[in-house]
Amino acid sequence: MDLILEGLILTIFIALVLNIVLAKFNIPTIIGYILTGIIISKIFSLQTEHISLLSHVSELGIVFMMFMIGLEFSFRYLLKMKSYVFGFGFAEVFIVGTIFSLLAYLLGFSLQTAMIVGYTLSLSSTAIVVKMLNTTGDINKQYGRKALGILIFQDIAVIPIMLMIEIFSRNSGHITSQLFKIGISATILLIAMYFFGRILFERILTWVSKIESEELFISSILFIVLFSSLFAHMLGFSYSLGAFIAGVLIAETHFKYQMEADIAPFRDLLLGLFFITVGMHIDPIFVFKNFYKILLLLAAILAIKIFFIYVIIRVKSQSRTALKVALALMQVGEFALAVFEISKSKGLLESEVAQILTATVILSMIITPFILQNLKNIADLFSKEPEEIVNIEAENLQNHIIIVGYGPLGKSVVKKLKREEVDYIILEHDYHLVQEGLKNKEPIVLANAAKKEILEKVGIERACSVVVAIKNFKKKRLICDIINRFDFHVNIVVVVSDEKEKEILEHELDIENIIVDSEEISNIVVNRALRCEI
Repeated sequence: MDLILEGLILTIFIALVLNIVLAKFNIPTIIGYILTGIIISKIFSLQTEHISLLSHVSELGIVFMMFMIGLEFSFRYLLKMKSYVFGFGFAEVFIVGTIFSLLAYLLGFSLQTAMIVGYTLSLSSTAIVVKMLNTTGDINKQYGRKALGILIFQDIAVIPIMLMIEIFSRNSGHITSQLFKIGISATILLIAMYFFGRILFERILTWVSKIESEELFISSILFIVLFSSLFAHMLGFSYSLGAFIAGVLIAETHFKYQMEADIAPFRDLLLGLFFITVGMHIDPIFVFKNFYKILLLLAAILAIKIFFIYVIIRVKSQSRTALKVALALMQVGEFALAVFEISKSKGLLESEVAQILTATVILSMIITPFILQNLKNIADLFSKEPEEIVNIEAENLQNHIIIVGYGPLGKSVVKKLKREEVDYIILEHDYHLVQEGLKNKEPIVLANAAKKEILEKVGIERACSVVVAIKNFKKKRLICDIINRFDFHVNIVVVVSDEKEKEILEHELDIENIIVDSEEISNIVVNRALRCEI
């Protein structure tokens, strides 16, 4: 027990120190976790069976990540971006994936392994690219929207890649019979998961929401994710496929935003553990001896991706936009690490080849933040075209009002905003009030506004103001505190009950737009009382 505790403490300490240092250079935490794994495996001389045990636990990180991808898989959202997602996205995965597959086959890989490796290398890092684009605000530029569309399709493409691994790893029987069996299993899985998602899961979440217990809500999410994963595994599929389908089924419900915020810590912690175990599988001596091979492979991958993505985007876009999309998506994504690890465990990929591919992916991810930070300067070297104009789609809220609370005050604010024809979105934590809002066809979501992730989802960085219209002062103060932590200025309008509450918010949080409810009412009463004729 002492050895385990010592190892855990040392692992957390190394991960913290590395990520704090790497954060100064805007290098993603994934790299820090992988380096932690390399260091820990050498310090404790971990055996293969120990790493294997940790890998099984850390696989839950991939499960939660796939569930989150499923939650983002909104059919309505995809239809609005269909030209970017199914046009550019499909073309990128198919063309780049096929090129890499052919090259891998010519280099001596079996056809099955070449296809897995090739299409995996066509994927880019959603985590790194989207985070950087959101930070810089480039997500709303022409190249940002196109890059996002391709990334969405790449997230979808993960599923057929995982299915390929399932099919190719089964050696018994003819490929046709394997596909037939998997087709039957897939049909059962989809029908059953639809039943679970639309009847069982939604009812569980509804019951729990009525109780208003955050602990039970989180427990119900964990149950849904783990149950779906196990059910898919029992039918012969990967755990992550079941989690993805569960996410898709819940994506259209009003529980989506709250689930994303609540599950994020579990996903991030377990993904951190996963990437630590990936690092444990890397042999630094082997990488050093084969460093020239890794560099050559990295250069080839980057050159091929940049060239073909540029050509694909250039067909319907200006040269500068195509170049910026190509540079943004030139890296290989974090999911490739999972695919190579799973492929190796199923005997589809040799250990040495997996080491070289993993090291190459990591290097491509390390250089990505530096490229994205200097994207404009790099584009200036190759193109003299003017900078793209910010293009905000009609469906995206801009200069809108975020209303926290759908009680009497919130409803009154909504009524006035409708008259003024101002865009707004409502955040409400009470299930019954959300149901009332949905009946009134209001843009309302069941979510806890005291979470930064929720506020980011409803576009707080683009909002005109946030109106905090709830009664509970502790929650009111917490929400205002969370809003104040954003790097950008947010206009907060908050209604308080008395002068004491106003004084606390003014001094502790420095909020200017504070309205005292009792004071405003007394002013109205006095004004109307003085209207009498003397």
